[in-house]
Amino acid sequence: MAEGRHEETLDPWYDRVAEAMGVRTQDWNDVSYPGGLWGAACDHSGRTANPVPVAVDKDTCVNCNWMMAGCRFEAKKSLMFNYLPAALAHGATIRPLHEVQRVERTDDGGYRVHYDVIDEDDYRIRTDSGSIDAKIVVLAAGAGATPVILKRSEPDLGTMPNAVGRYFSGNGERLNTAVVDEDRVRDVLGLERDDERAYEAFQVGKGPCVANWDRLDAALPEYSRYSLEQLYFPPALGTILAQVPGAPAPSWFGADKKEMLRRWKSWLIVFTMSEDDNEGVFGAPPPTGNATRLSQQMLGRGTLSYRPTMNTLKGWAQSDAEVKEILEKDGIASVAPWTNDLVGAYTVHPLASCRIGDDPHTSALDDRHELRGHPGIFVTDGSAVPGALTVNPAMTIAALAERSVPGIVDAARERGVDVTYGAPAPDGATSGRGGVLKLVGQRT
Repeated sequence: MAEGRHEETLDPWYDRVAEAMGVRTQDWNDVSYPGGLWGAACDHSGRTANPVPVAVDKDTCVNCNWMMAGCRFEAKKSLMFNYLPAALAHGATIRPLHEVQRVERTDDGGYRVHYDVIDEDDYRIRTDSGSIDAKIVVLAAGAGATPVILKRSEPDLGTMPNAVGRYFSGNGERLNTAVVDEDRVRDVLGLERDDERAYEAFQVGKGPCVANWDRLDAALPEYSRYSLEQLYFPPALGTILAQVPGAPAPSWFGADKKEMLRRWKSWLIVFTMSEDDNEGVFGAPPPTGNATRLSQQMLGRGTLSYRPTMNTLKGWAQSDAEVKEILEKDGIASVAPWTNDLVGAYTVHPLASCRIGDDPHTSALDDRHELRGHPGIFVTDGSAVPGALTVNPAMTIAALAERSVPGIVDAARERGVDVTYGAPAPDGATSGRGGVLKLVGQRT
């Protein structure tokens, strides 16, 4: 980790993000049926469980579980309702469907960002291209794309730091699917939805609601720390990779898989976030984009290689065993982890492929998120996080991004840009701003 991170905690920056996005901690009256089931099972096995913080308007939410696909009821506090409108109000321009390909230097010491405009229906089709000149470049394309853009820019910008495209972490993520015994849920846990159903509510909710954090103890050995979070994962991969409990081999098809799918309303998915070895490495970038697109939008083949080490596998095995112990106690459910036969690993929180740190050999960015050897280029997405966090990293990614902004403002001023730091939250609130201004007052 970078020294600057030790000198000032992230707490004020977390507060800044929470204020900007409306993050709040749920109580037990807010959680979904799956969250309540996971909490009850944890309690039954002698463990703790807690409602997780969310950026969701509980008065608008209808518990439809469409958070990953996009909330049509506007209950999810996505960036469209806070940071982006605030940016527009301050003069920003948003260019939809503009895909950055590479960055080069200009003769005046600035940068030129080259982009393609892609078709709104078929992302394989380019409809236009162009470039934008800038004095400062802030990359936030995500851990799967930022290092690809930088590696593709290397012929123009010069040698990239060694850590660009290395040390990728999948946040140690792992999934287990449980098939719940409805009678045991009623008899053992005392839960009922109504007179006819004890549970049958896998599809009801708003993503993750309840987590077990008993293993988040710094005194525990490395690779044995993890959180276990109830999660809804939508169909497609969620049904393909889910395995039949007790099956001797990966169960893609067959009568047992068909029966498991018939009982899908009685599923419960538990999401492990653990420690890994940062073992992901990107290969040579494709000609455009961050992957070779195989379909109109969603499917592509990238150059990332991720082969779990024995340390990572050991952590997964330990968390799998604990999930099984919790949910199979007294016959509440039958549990099996998702198969890794289709892909070596899977993650919804990619991290660390262009990370901050003290050591120039193992980190691409300095402690203020500036790309080593390339002044004026900053990285503020998940790729900057040093490694697996064992919890949902969204708040930490945003807090680190907020923490980087004063340094970016300083760099812009040095290049003649008239800019100041210290805007209120998008809704006008100022308490979060007050907390961070104490840390950066000498730079405002």
